[in-house]
Amino acid sequence: MGALMKLFRLAGPILLISWLAVLPPSAAGAAQQVATNLDFSAGTIVVKTTQRRLYLMTGPGHALSYPVGVGRAGKQWAGTSFIYSKRLKPAWSPPDEIKRDRPSIPDVIPAGSPSNPMGAAALLLADGQYAIHGTNNPSSIGGYVSYGCIRMYNRDVLDLYERVGVGTKVVVMH
Repeated sequence: MGALMKLFRLAGPILLISWLAVLPPSAAGAAQQVATNLDFSAGTIVVKTTQRRLYLMTGPGHALSYPVGVGRAGKQWAGTSFIYSKRLKPAWSPPDEIKRDRPSIPDVIPAGSPSNPMGAAALLLADGQYAIHGTNNPSSIGGYVSYGCIRMYNRDVLDLYERVGVGTKVVVMH
């Protein structure tokens, strides 16, 4: 037993550091200021689906970075849009595609309901089909999980909600 304790005393800090390295990026808090090679003007939202990150550009080569959940296989999209509406605790009406896949889902899930997948806030994109929104399933953040919407932790979408306005440019790229 003494040898095992000695090994743990030596390896324990390494195991702890290794464990911390695999925590989700926002486990320690909300947005992180990062350096980036993205070339977009300040105020632009850029979503890199392969990284499962949303960047709010703050200046040349700098952005706030948030972890996100993105479209699952066959549901991903790329393109440019803009925020046309902002809503706190929105009600949700599932699109036809989701209703086809899950016919038992209600036609409308009320605002603030624990079963509402929009979470604390939604930034609706101009095409009307997609949104950047919170979630009722925080474990989905960091995955390929949605029908094309960009999911954020509720605290992160509320932070972003306060930082951007209607008309903000949104670029989604792989």
